[in-house]
Amino acid sequence: MNQPKTNPMAQAALLLLGAAFFLPFLGQVHLFDWDEINFAEAAREMLATGDWLTVRINYEPFWEKPPLFIWMQALSMKLLGVGEYAARLPNALAGMLTLLVLYRQGTSLYDSRFGWLWALSYLGSVLPFFYFKSGIIDPWFNLFIFLGVTHLARFADPRRMFHKGRDLLLSAAFVGLAVLTKGPAGLLIFLLAAGFYRVLFGFGHRLRLVQVLAFGGVLGVVGGFWFLLQAATGNWQTIQDFVVYQVRLFSTKDAGHGGFLLYHFVVLLLGVFPASLLALRSFRWDDSDSVAQQAARRWMLVLFWVVLVLFTIVSTKIAHYSSMCYFPLTYLAARTLHKVEREGWRLGPWLKGGLLAMGLLWAAFPAALPLVERNKEAILAAGWVKDRFAAGNLEASVHWSGLEPLGGLVLLLSLGGGLWLSGRGRAWGHDLMLLGGAVFLLATTALVVPRVERYTQNAVVEFYQSIAGQDAYVASRYKSYAHLFYARVPDHGRPEAYELPWLMQTPLDKPVYVVAKNTQAEALEAEYPFLLKIEAKNGYVFYRKPPSR
Repeated sequence: MNQPKTNPMAQAALLLLGAAFFLPFLGQVHLFDWDEINFAEAAREMLATGDWLTVRINYEPFWEKPPLFIWMQALSMKLLGVGEYAARLPNALAGMLTLLVLYRQGTSLYDSRFGWLWALSYLGSVLPFFYFKSGIIDPWFNLFIFLGVTHLARFADPRRMFHKGRDLLLSAAFVGLAVLTKGPAGLLIFLLAAGFYRVLFGFGHRLRLVQVLAFGGVLGVVGGFWFLLQAATGNWQTIQDFVVYQVRLFSTKDAGHGGFLLYHFVVLLLGVFPASLLALRSFRWDDSDSVAQQAARRWMLVLFWVVLVLFTIVSTKIAHYSSMCYFPLTYLAARTLHKVEREGWRLGPWLKGGLLAMGLLWAAFPAALPLVERNKEAILAAGWVKDRFAAGNLEASVHWSGLEPLGGLVLLLSLGGGLWLSGRGRAWGHDLMLLGGAVFLLATTALVVPRVERYTQNAVVEFYQSIAGQDAYVASRYKSYAHLFYARVPDHGRPEAYELPWLMQTPLDKPVYVVAKNTQAEALEAEYPFLLKIEAKNGYVFYRKPPSR
């Protein structure tokens, strides 16, 4: 079976595009609470302690995540220094690798053009783009699961006569890396996708016992590597706490992370624009594909529905939980565009209208924010912002340059121009549409996100940075990791030294800095009247407890 050849020039171009879009501006914005700062703080404490085996927060074992991504961040920080750029660099590299993987996978299924369209669909869609500019775990986690599924699909293909054992072992290794990155959710997603595909469509041949044992052995060694090390060093409590946390995560709403039933449907429809809309045409069944292409499409559909249904059932609702769906959605989007170019499909008026309408919505977002700034006094006076903390955030002084709408203009022009060219048989109109989306997203990263952050958390981060290096204790009234990372909190040698009640009730020879939201200030001051208020700024209130004499 002859495989279409990859184009070295296209691969080089994708790597350059990935570098151009994913590497700039990584350090321009502070890390966001909770997840970004959580993982970066674990990496910082790993460097501070010199212990690369144990993941820590507050210098105590942190059992929520295995260490692979934390190791990547810690290595990046060791090379570049502790900071935002180093914390986000691993995911920028994951983005570059993902574009290359999608190109090669797409080329093997169809041709080089399909691989190019798949990679650009990922690059030019909103949430996939921003995830590679972040410091969260999911980009690497999803890539490992995707590679595990695709290698299993190759193994299950009865028409492939060679390298089947290699594909099976690679599948196990990549799933193991997913487990080592984020835990058993990686194995669960893989097993559900493989199980449903096996039941619905079959594998074309039976699995032999030796193959099952080989798969389990590689998975156990790779995925269980850190857990085996924990057991070997007697850290059974960490393993037990990890298991308990994973069960709780799937069965209860994590604090602040509930949501309505169709939460992830909405997130994917709006957040994976334009790929989400382009994919709709390829959800409908047709028999225009080859046998191998039909099998790939089935795998993508099964993976999509498994992830979407699984995290619709899970009580905790966080946007990136459904991010594994980005792979099948962008695949289906590329398939739609490829069919338009190769087989005369047409993007109907409803689809074109939907693309333009949603594009207008995204383009209006950066254009509307400066208007909010200009009219915020009237907005606050009218009482339209009911939450006191949000109203405090809005009091921040933010300068908008006036260039913010330019990215949205590029998006609309490229989208309209691309659809016009596509309707006239110009294939490069699709490239224009997708690359225009990527330019819009990069412009948003550079011009809009830093200004939005000045409203949300800049005041509190700057306060922590101002006290970094002081011989003091630091605490937060609300759940946060920002004080740990940005105040560079040291190891105080006792776990209670990071808890607010102990810091307030215990005579100490060092000052204690406390941060609360304005909605918590009255209760905090009533409970601890000896606190000295330093400042109130943009929804946050800063206090100091003097050292005991």
